[in-house]
Amino acid sequence: MLDICLLGTGGMMPLPGRWLTACYTKFNGSALLIDCGEGTQVALRLAGLSCHDIDVIAITHFHGDHISGITGMLLSMGNADRVEPVTIVGPKGIERVVKALRIIAPELPFELKFVEIENTDESIELFGYYLKPFKLNHGIECYGYSQIIKRAGRFMPEKAAENDVPMKAWSRLQKGIIVEEDGRVFTPDMILGPERKGIKLTYCTDTRPTKSIAENAAGSDLFICEGMYGEPGSEEKARAHRHMTYAEAATIAKNAGVEEMWLTHFSPSLVRPKEYAQTAKSIFPNTVIPKDGFKKTLRFEED
Repeated sequence: MLDICLLGTGGMMPLPGRWLTACYTKFNGSALLIDCGEGTQVALRLAGLSCHDIDVIAITHFHGDHISGITGMLLSMGNADRVEPVTIVGPKGIERVVKALRIIAPELPFELKFVEIENTDESIELFGYYLKPFKLNHGIECYGYSQIIKRAGRFMPEKAAENDVPMKAWSRLQKGIIVEEDGRVFTPDMILGPERKGIKLTYCTDTRPTKSIAENAAGSDLFICEGMYGEPGSEEKARAHRHMTYAEAATIAKNAGVEEMWLTHFSPSLVRPKEYAQTAKSIFPNTVIPKDGFKKTLRFEED
């Protein structure tokens, strides 16, 4: 299962009761943070979560409302006795940017590893899930992310017997480990059936509508998408600032065939985002207008 908490729903600047953009997910004991705006560490505490287990921080782009909280977050992680390495994923230049921000936090008790996005055709495999970046259309280089949890096929004892796989190797093979025993090599496909449906979360913010968003979000169990403007007549403002309206986000969700959509990254001028919910729901009924700290657990389908 994948636990999700939308820590901050604000865009541009924080407001009382609305923190800047950040999304926390946790799978199999490992947490991932997408974006880290100012105040994210406070939002994390308010949600009853810990920074200690964050193994990966994925940054969409280098605007302050998406990365300005990373220095404080790293310091808090160090103060929480974190010693394991932390991987930071982002656009080209992410290492340079983070190192510049760390001038006020030069010493950490853990190593920082960096993955700079160069090829969006490939997924980044980290801690049991696959992170698939895709390009967005904003004023600077910006990426959305699909987070995919794959699910192996069902264990088939008859297949194991047919392939003469020793019982002592079954447990490791079910975990995806290739096993060598008695001079033979055993692979997971020798005891497992076809791969089952996994879990897919797609996160997208700070962009105009693009074909790649719908393509990458296709089939997602949850689609978290920016809806910076909900008010009638805000279309020109959205185009000018390279953002989206509720209606545009809902159209993408409908075309992508996602199960559910959460809107986020609300403009500071959008004081009551829920007032315009029907604008999105009329296009994509399963739309949620969340508040900071909104949580959900995505589970594998029942067999």
